[in-house]
Order: sequence, then C-alpha cells, then structure tokens
Amino acid sequence: MVDYDIAIVGGSLAGREAALKAVRQRAKVALVEPLLRHDLIQLQGIGEISNFVRKVNDLTRFGVCTPTDGEYQVSLDKALLWGSAVAANVREQLSPAFLAAQGVDVIVGSGCFQAAPDLSFVVNNRKLSARNFLLATGSHPAVPEIEGLHQAGFLTLTNVWQVLGSSTPPKSWVILGGTPQSVEMAQALARLGYEVTFIVNSPCIISPLDPEIARLLQAQLEVEGIRVYTQTTVTQIRLIEDKKWLQAGNIAIETDEILVAIAEKPFIESLNLAAVGVKYNSRHLLVNKKLQTTNHRIYACGDAIGGYNLPNIANYEARIAIKNALLFPRYEINYQAIPWGILTQPMLAQVGLTQRQAENLYGNEILVLRQYFKTLASAQLTDETTGICKIIVRRNGEILGAALLGSQARELINIIALAIVEKIKIDKLANLSPVYSSFSEIVEQTASEWKKQRLESRKSQDFWDSVFHFLRSR
Repeated sequence: MVDYDIAIVGGSLAGREAALKAVRQRAKVALVEPLLRHDLIQLQGIGEISNFVRKVNDLTRFGVCTPTDGEYQVSLDKALLWGSAVAANVREQLSPAFLAAQGVDVIVGSGCFQAAPDLSFVVNNRKLSARNFLLATGSHPAVPEIEGLHQAGFLTLTNVWQVLGSSTPPKSWVILGGTPQSVEMAQALARLGYEVTFIVNSPCIISPLDPEIARLLQAQLEVEGIRVYTQTTVTQIRLIEDKKWLQAGNIAIETDEILVAIAEKPFIESLNLAAVGVKYNSRHLLVNKKLQTTNHRIYACGDAIGGYNLPNIANYEARIAIKNALLFPRYEINYQAIPWGILTQPMLAQVGLTQRQAENLYGNEILVLRQYFKTLASAQLTDETTGICKIIVRRNGEILGAALLGSQARELINIIALAIVEKIKIDKLANLSPVYSSFSEIVEQTASEWKKQRLESRKSQDFWDSVFHFLRSR
C-alpha cells in the first residue's frame, strides 16, 4: 500500500497550485519543497512598475503641475518595496501553512528518487511512496558559453534585485535576452532612467511572437531609447578599467553591468532521475502529450518541461497532469487556446497560431484581419492609441490565432482564446455589442473585417451583383 495518491516535488507556484487542486479532489497529497525561492514571483511585478512610471511621467500631458525641476521622480526603492509586498501577498495565498491547513502534507527539504525496491522519493531520511509523482521544480537561469563572461561578472533575474536596490546601481545595462521577462526588464530599466542595450540571437526579440507584432514592440522599445540588436551573437566579453566590453557581431559595446536572461533550465540535477528512467536534456524534461515523463508514473509541468516562465501556462499544465495522475491518463495537452502575454507598455498578448504558422498549414485559405487602437474612443480618451489587434482566420470563419499589442491586451486576448476553445467562429465576435466606450470594441471591429474581406473577393462580388440585379429586375 502506498502512502499518497500523488507526491509533488515542488519549488514553484505551479507545484503549489497542483497540490491544492489534488487535495481538493480528496486525494492524499505530499508536497516536497526545497528552500523557498521568491525572486521570480517578485519579477512578475516589474512590468507593472514600468507602466506606473510611464503614467507618472505622463501627468503633465493632462495639466498636472510638476515640481520646480520640471519632472516627477519615481523612487526605485519604493517601487521595489511595492513589488516585494505584492509578491508576499501572492505567496501567502499559496503558502505552505495554507496548504497544510487544506490537508497537504508539506515537507521542506531536498531529496531524490530511488528505484528499488519500489519507486519512491527520499527526503529528510524519509521514503515517500505514491501511486504517481509530479515534478514541478521550477527552473533557474541558463548561462551561455561566452568567452570572458564569468571573469567579467554578470547578473541574472534571480539576483538583479539586490543590485537595483543598492545605493549605487549601475547606470548602463546590456541585457542578453529573448524571454518575456528580459523584455519587461529592459523597458522597466529604461523608464527608470537607465541606459539599456538589448541583444538577442534570433530575428525577433521573442521567438514565438508573430513577427509583425514583434517588430512593432521592438519599435516601441527603440522609441524609448533602448538599443536593440537582433540576430546578434556576443562572442567575447572583457573587463577593462571597471567597464565591461562586449563584442557583439562587429560592434563593441561598453556597459556597467550585464544581465543574462536568455532562458531557464530546470532544477533537476540532484533528483537522481536517470536511476528511475526519466530522460531529459540540458533545457527540459522529456514528456508526452499527457505530461508523462519516460517513466510513466512520473509527470512534469511548468518551466521544468521547457518554454517560458509563464504562470498561466504552468497552471494549465498542472491541471492536466493532476487529472491524469490521480485517475486515468487520458487528457492531452493542447496549447492552441492557451493565451500568453508580456507586461510591456503597450501590453502584448498572443494565442493560437501566428500568421506564418497558419499559412504553412492552410496556405491561401487564411485571412488576416487587422484593426488599430487609434480608432477607439476609449484609446483616444486615455491617450493609449498605439496598438493593433490581429486575428488569423480561415475563410470559413474558424479562428486560428490572434495577437494584440495595446492597452488591455492581456484581458482582450481571453475573449479570443475562449472563442477558439469553444469553436466559436469569427462572425459571432463580429456580432458583439461591447459597452461604449471600451477597449473590447477592438475585438468586434477586427472581427468585422472578415465580412469585408469576403465581400471584396471576386466570387462574392459576382454573387451579390447577381442577387441585386435580380431584385432590381423584378
């Protein structure tokens, strides 16, 4: 007889969410947590800090008097304190004490798997046996192999807060990026008055983004003074007279500090996974569509299985994994209708296929619908006219994907995501009557472009010409 229905090896919010979901289904649950990591929870607030700075700087546009020096100053110390308070509130909602009160057996400590005599997880000299296990360990920064990087010194998203909160933070930054968090950090630092250079290897600042939307976001970053280099590889770094020099392609860049935020890799090195038949590579665990690892009694979710550190995706994976682990493994992961977003200004959000992906699958059968935020009264009233809504559909009205860059994008994308998962066609969204004036009007206006494009096609024109000719001749 096993001790638990499921034992979760945690260290991430997704692990705690999974434990809560399992215990609420009346399962017997163990949650193994190492020393708590708070930094990435706090990082979720950096985009909000950035947006707040922009709003403060925009006060003069609405006639608010400024101090005698002509501009407002935002205290970084107080901004970081606010972010820490928000992170503390989030942690408290899923704290070990709260989970224990719900019936989860919370065990603090590090451990590893053991295969014989039976599959188990050993922590604090205690052997945990369970019907199934879930790995939700979270991740830590991956560090690229660049000549001179370690000698020159660098920061990651896990320790950047200590430096920013110091009395003399660096004035100039180079961010080696390509993740949502690195883009958020770049914009936040620029808005707090720092000089920022952003470097990525890929053609887009974030690889999964629709290229058109990525270019618009890059343009926004450049307008705010951020130097952006795409398709650029840093080959070496040198420390010269207290300055760090990077060789990026054919360009030499001088900076005070380097922030490495290129990717994450899972916390799995000490778990003895090879002994229990779990395969993995340097970036993630290998799982099937049911989120089972190569040992089918061990499931995994969150950034431990690859992808970006995005809480809503990790929680979705945790739900699928818990359903499969507690009963029968019949649910499969499907990212088609799972939205994701970046807390930039303007906000960015995306769901489903990009235009390029849709064209590869369906060719000329797709239509691209666009509408711009500048047409909205709400956008004009709030001076947030920069933005675009782009929806990819098939000619029959099936919604394949969407991307938004603009105010409230993270809220608006959920409407389109719901339409995708419920197989609601684009004409239904065109029939919405949103409250006036609201940003949700952009969804209705973009959806209405579908009818216009269909009417503009030659076959449609011939059909309606015939209809009206018949009616006139009666």
